[in-house]
Amino acid sequence: MSPRLRHRLNHLLAGLLLAGLMLLLGMVQAAPSRTGHEQPDLTLHGELDGADNQTYRTLPFEVPAGTSRITVQFDYSGHDDERTTIDLGLLGPDGFRGWSGGSKHVFTVSATDATPSYLPGAIRPGRWSLLLGIPNIRRNSHSRYTANIWFGRPDDPAWVPAVLNPPLRREARWYRGDLHMHDAHSDASCASQSGQRVPCPLFLTVEAAARQGLDFIAITDHNTVSQANPMRELQPYFDRLLLIPGREITTFSGHANLFGSTAPVDFRVDGRQVKDWNALLRQVAPLQGLLSINHPVRPSGENCMGCGWTATPAVDMTQVQAIEIVNDSDAGTPLSGVPFWERQLAQGHRLTGIGGSDNHDALLSAARPGSSLVGRPATVVHAAELSMPAILAGIRAGHVFVDVEGSRDRLLELDAQSGGQHATMGDALRADAGARVHFEVHAVQVSGKRLAVLLDGKPFAPAVDAAIGGADQRIGFDWTSDGRMHWLRAEIRDDAGKPLLIGNPVYLNPALH
Repeated sequence: MSPRLRHRLNHLLAGLLLAGLMLLLGMVQAAPSRTGHEQPDLTLHGELDGADNQTYRTLPFEVPAGTSRITVQFDYSGHDDERTTIDLGLLGPDGFRGWSGGSKHVFTVSATDATPSYLPGAIRPGRWSLLLGIPNIRRNSHSRYTANIWFGRPDDPAWVPAVLNPPLRREARWYRGDLHMHDAHSDASCASQSGQRVPCPLFLTVEAAARQGLDFIAITDHNTVSQANPMRELQPYFDRLLLIPGREITTFSGHANLFGSTAPVDFRVDGRQVKDWNALLRQVAPLQGLLSINHPVRPSGENCMGCGWTATPAVDMTQVQAIEIVNDSDAGTPLSGVPFWERQLAQGHRLTGIGGSDNHDALLSAARPGSSLVGRPATVVHAAELSMPAILAGIRAGHVFVDVEGSRDRLLELDAQSGGQHATMGDALRADAGARVHFEVHAVQVSGKRLAVLLDGKPFAPAVDAAIGGADQRIGFDWTSDGRMHWLRAEIRDDAGKPLLIGNPVYLNPALH
């Protein structure tokens, strides 16, 4: 046997042994973790040398049944000091699923979305393979590679594992966003280059939000998550603006936004496909998203079919996390969602009040008053960092106020202290009968406006109608507990009594659930 033929045969045998080893690793992979997905479900290791120069390798692995997303993180040695280059692609049971070459070291594919250069589509169980291309590895070089692989499930939150979407900022602070927006993936339209009304591209919505100085937005197209794929393409470019996947569940008896999930949801509430809203909420509950009832007091009819909340039977509000209390410019009008929200609070439900522009044309500007402008209102969330999990956690906790005019710098904070306890908006505080609770409101950039404090939805006499005299002011007041359940919140209003900043409550002696 010639040395040349012997070398080729040895190389072929080494490749077969490596493929067998990769298959064995795939067979003994750990069960997918459901606790944050920080650790991969499978890790493939291997080594390349100069004999692999300008060849292709496949690294097979088994995808278990029930997988809805495959995420891969790939790295290798020698790329800096020895100019080794390994390109990356993916093959599925049905063939080619994408090729990113050397441009990306992390990618994901699912039925709804995929990293650009990969194809979204069904994730069939069975044999998949990473496809390696080696355009350059020097004759005497060796390169070790590692491929971490995660297998997502249908009930996972969107945008996991975290390796796909690291936080855009890692500081606890107030973040401003718009939680209700539409684009070409539903019924948004805007003027084309020639002035014709056409479906409005998602890019324009995101660009308008960036110009407005927002920190996050949720794209909530009607009953679809097809926007998730272009969102994944846009997020790396808009690296100061967090894009949260959502949808507006649109039924004949009401609308609700579901944030943080791209899983399928059957929205056909008609008594047959989906019995009622409670059945729909039971379907949504395992998805780890956040659900908000939208514009609850809108009239329903031919001008706005299903826009008002008319769900029957009554909805189990323990399955709802938020209420859209400001939609577009309805604050202080008969269409305001605040009275509906306060009725739920009076029944002991701790639902976060949020806002959303409901924008359907990203090209609208302040020059057209009365329009639903991007970022007006803004929902301002105190979160541990700028990431989807942190923003949704802040909303769940009620650490939120609504900036009706969508300013960039207005602030409303409410703190309560009693007997060593401390609470902010959304928190609970317990005070026995006779105990004193001290409250402090912090208002910024609302000089000349007025503070209104509401206890159980009614003006709280010791603190109502207090003038805001400076650009940064704190106003304190006391309340003596009667030991019963109450809630107290603050608003900043203009001279005509219209709300400018609407805060969430501090809950006093709430019922235990």
